[in-house]
Amino acid sequence: MTTAAAAVETLIGHGISALYALPGVHNDPFFDALHAASDRIRVIHTRHEQTAGYMALGAALVSGRPQAFSVVPGPGMLNAGAALLNAYGLGAPVLALVGQIPQAAIDRGYGHLHELPDQLGLLRHLTKHAARITHPAAASPLIAEALARAQAGRARPVALECAIDVWGQEGPVEIMAPIAPAPLAPDLEAVARAAMLLARAERPLIVAGGGALDAAPMLRALAERLGAPVMTFRRARGVLPTDHPLAISWPVGHRLWAAADVVLAVGTRLYSPLSVWGSDPALKLIRLDADAEEIERFRRPDVTLLADAALGLAALGEALPSRPPTPRPDLAAAQAWFSSELARLEPQMSFIRAIRAALPPEGVVVEDVTQIGFVGRLAFPVAAPRRYLSPGYQDNLGWGFGAALGAKAAAPDRPVVLITGDGGFLYQASELATAMRHGIAVVVVVFDDSAFGNVRRIQAEHYGNRLIASDLYNPDFVRFAESFGVKAWRADTPETLERALAAALAEGTPGLIHVRLGAVPSPWPLILLPRVRGFEDDWRRSLP
Repeated sequence: MTTAAAAVETLIGHGISALYALPGVHNDPFFDALHAASDRIRVIHTRHEQTAGYMALGAALVSGRPQAFSVVPGPGMLNAGAALLNAYGLGAPVLALVGQIPQAAIDRGYGHLHELPDQLGLLRHLTKHAARITHPAAASPLIAEALARAQAGRARPVALECAIDVWGQEGPVEIMAPIAPAPLAPDLEAVARAAMLLARAERPLIVAGGGALDAAPMLRALAERLGAPVMTFRRARGVLPTDHPLAISWPVGHRLWAAADVVLAVGTRLYSPLSVWGSDPALKLIRLDADAEEIERFRRPDVTLLADAALGLAALGEALPSRPPTPRPDLAAAQAWFSSELARLEPQMSFIRAIRAALPPEGVVVEDVTQIGFVGRLAFPVAAPRRYLSPGYQDNLGWGFGAALGAKAAAPDRPVVLITGDGGFLYQASELATAMRHGIAVVVVVFDDSAFGNVRRIQAEHYGNRLIASDLYNPDFVRFAESFGVKAWRADTPETLERALAAALAEGTPGLIHVRLGAVPSPWPLILLPRVRGFEDDWRRSLP
């Protein structure tokens, strides 16, 4: 069997049903092997390597399962690099299969087509694990190992590269079965100490991040037993339904943080709360995380639970003494304050309500880096995990269309809507061709303020209105979409947007809605929040 055929059989055996890719000469034998297996694995080819990476990312985020993409070396790998970086930040199990120049010439500086010095070293900076396939027998074990590593502990991307002359080599191979990573169980003594802290807490607060997405039932049960509010932001929205009485958004969590006596952090970096909002000895901290490096990054916790979130939360629930939930008048007051703050964010909130009204509950929203998206990460109603996809701390402009295409490809029976701006959409706008070629029925809502709106606001408010490189010249987005055969609508009010989105979703084909957007009030006072407890360097004093 060839290296390429072994790779394809291993991908199929590991449940990879689609490969997002842009072909090229370095990977020709690999794509020939994909053709031979085209009844078992679908190749979705894009118009730019960044989109192949972003599609795999979106598919991984919506499904929670490993996804794969393939690109050529050098420029192709670099074009997809931002998607790998984003997958790393979001904790997404993405496998990159990257071509290479002839094996004997790697890192020799001969000037081969697409040669990139130390490509493997660069991939290791962007992934949890990277290796090189050097002969046919190595392909299947390396892919099996990479996919296992991608899912073990804290999920993250992995990468394998293979030289142009190795893909076609023949030799004896053994196709490896999937390696099921064993979930990390918590230390029961630590669980008992954490349960005691929570049982005694008067103002407990739970902060949930992306690591809690697959532990939603356990998280909800524990929160309800404690009467503890659950704060989420971007990545974990919906892990507790946002209409649940204990579900709180970022600004409400900030207000409760000031007086919280015990915080349980589940699968979250806890970056802003610990390094910006502040900490002091009165705040007892329990950290439940599958990543040992994350747990003590900003402050030594009072209790460390190095474990899978679902196992850790289930163990906490079993160990927690029976107690009535603590009444939380502070929660009601904070929620009322937040509602009044949201009321000033118009027309953003009205547009969000319009999208929510037209989108079925099981629908998926992908938030690009744009004015409506900034408010969406605070206030978009989400009923379950993996229905609101955000770029996380990379916040990379223009990621959204590729991620939305991947989400729809991985969940074809669920409606997918992209909230994007005119600046971000044009990063991947040519992928309307991909949507049409492969029948991927994403509906794109382009909010057009003819600017890099956030940059323009900063220049206006903080730099004396000295505007530079922030105003944009745009196409007619409706005619642009129609030139690809995509159905398109114009909608300049929340009411017309709701009607247009309902019509677009009913079509079941790729669609685009263009919304002109004027100046809007800034949501950043609700996102960039100040210190509320402790001293500036308290967290440094707490480091090991």
